[in-house]
Amino acid sequence: MLSLINISLRRGRKVLIENVSFQVHPGHRMGVIGANGSGKSSLFAMLLGELEPDDGQLGLQAINEIAHVAQESPHGSTSALDYVMDGDRELRDLQAAIAADEAQQQGAVPHALYERMENIDGFTAESRAARLLHGLGFADSEMQDPVDSFSGGWRMRLNLARALMCRSDMLLLDEPTNHLDLPAILWLERWLQSYAGILLVISHDRDFLDEICTRIAHIEHQAIRLFTGNYSQFEAQRAEQLSQQQAMYARQQKEIKHIQGYVDRFRYKASKARQAQSRLKMLERMQIIAPAHVDSPFRFHFFEPEKQPQHLLGLTDAALGYRGSENGAVLDNVNLHLSAGDRIGLLGVNGAGKSTLVKALATGSTLLDGERVLSRDTRIGYFAQHQLDMLEPEQSPIDHLRAYATDDREQDLRNYLGRFGFGGERIFEPVAPFSGGEKARLVLALMIRQKPNLLLLDEPTNHLDLEMRQALSVALIEYTGALVVISHDRHLLRSVCDELLIVHDGIVDRFKRSLDEYPDWLNERGLKKNEAENANIDAQPKPLSKRQQRQDQARRRLHLKPLQDKVRDIEKQLALSRMELEELEKRLADADIYSDQDRVAEVTQLVRDQAEKKAEIQTLEWSWLEASEALETAG
Repeated sequence: MLSLINISLRRGRKVLIENVSFQVHPGHRMGVIGANGSGKSSLFAMLLGELEPDDGQLGLQAINEIAHVAQESPHGSTSALDYVMDGDRELRDLQAAIAADEAQQQGAVPHALYERMENIDGFTAESRAARLLHGLGFADSEMQDPVDSFSGGWRMRLNLARALMCRSDMLLLDEPTNHLDLPAILWLERWLQSYAGILLVISHDRDFLDEICTRIAHIEHQAIRLFTGNYSQFEAQRAEQLSQQQAMYARQQKEIKHIQGYVDRFRYKASKARQAQSRLKMLERMQIIAPAHVDSPFRFHFFEPEKQPQHLLGLTDAALGYRGSENGAVLDNVNLHLSAGDRIGLLGVNGAGKSTLVKALATGSTLLDGERVLSRDTRIGYFAQHQLDMLEPEQSPIDHLRAYATDDREQDLRNYLGRFGFGGERIFEPVAPFSGGEKARLVLALMIRQKPNLLLLDEPTNHLDLEMRQALSVALIEYTGALVVISHDRHLLRSVCDELLIVHDGIVDRFKRSLDEYPDWLNERGLKKNEAENANIDAQPKPLSKRQQRQDQARRRLHLKPLQDKVRDIEKQLALSRMELEELEKRLADADIYSDQDRVAEVTQLVRDQAEKKAEIQTLEWSWLEASEALETAG
């Protein structure tokens, strides 16, 4: 159990939290949220022993191992697999002890060492590490590659896999999705849902928090308030509290009416109907969450484009890639034409070619063959991660803005930057020491000031906190131009996109399903990839007679029946296990069970049962996938 009793924590003269008390039990998965600088990372540093509380008592009862993701990029010639396995220190100590005893006793190793290895699942450690790497996007052929051979983002994935490999009692994750693509995020969500210890996670991805969290710790005004449920439930509870502050609530209602006005004006106009319907759907969501963000420091909107040509930009029979690359084109035969009002989201794993496509649209720099046609009146607003590095380090935010708003008064510039969270003397300071989030906000501000009629956004939310992401979503909903966006933030994609494209296997295709069906598509692709493709397509068998067809069908039914029975049996076991897990979670959701000290043992047992049941379900799901694949292959 983790307990904080009257804890106060300061950094320098700044008070981060004061007189805070709460408890967290095994099985709790808590999202830690709050504005940048509120103390989230400092709280983690205190739990890791890197900071001492200024007042109060920190209790870590029965917590022997705390795992966290190292922020330093790893290096060395150790293989990826070995680097991840190093995360289990007890495993490595046991392996070293066994090797030493074998050397001393000519192969005879004390039974107790083997028994300890069995108890910690040491004999399956390599396969567990391989599953972690595979889930985070590493190919089987890369697992023996040295750490030094990977890029920075993939090395941070190695750090994450190493933290997950540790058999910890408490796991601290600070922005774990930053270096992940959407498939890896979906896998990580499933893994964390079965974690049996105490999980504390800092994240600005609301869908991620919704999927894994059972509690939210909100840091605000030097206090930490705990909410039961996931992030959406926190928003609803906080919205109810803040909606009582009528003046602030009325301010947010003004924004909702603004969007409603757009819907009312254009919902019956053919050329605008799709955008109006999209905003209408988002409006329903906003009505619920709006009050939870009424005190956000960020509030901005996109300027109305000066011109809005119907045909903005097109790629015809395009081959896209990088000149001089040995692998040739990344994408081939691309035909994509952007028109006024298009709102497109791009899906695909890292490396599939999403950024390559956006660069071709933005500048044509990755166009190897084919045609790129840009309308004379198209004005592109392009946001990409490398643009943060293109800011002039010695210049201030107001210096950067003056280049795009030469005729604006200083007060107008101040007011504009204030909507992006830059106020006071901060607007006159050099941007060199600014955080990634502050630089991303400034780049967005500069892009918006150019009044684009086509937005090309490549991971615009990577450095943004929850409040800024919400403000960006609202601004994009109101935006009247066209947009193409790459993002692993599902809330943003769901909010602002009317159409999805999938980039895979060297092509760009329309994704005909909803965003919520993307995980199913990935699973289906994984199953198909594992199927044997050894059939000789040139060999055409002679057609069977009707009698032979009937005999063949009968033999096939006999052959398939055991496989079908196995699938049905696993499905029954899964249904029963899920019902049992639901009952356990209902008992754990009862707040009374935690207030009674005499029921600590009962809570501990329930948490163990919950973890075992989740592990059982996960095993059954893998068995079902294997059985289904065998049935599909046989059939």
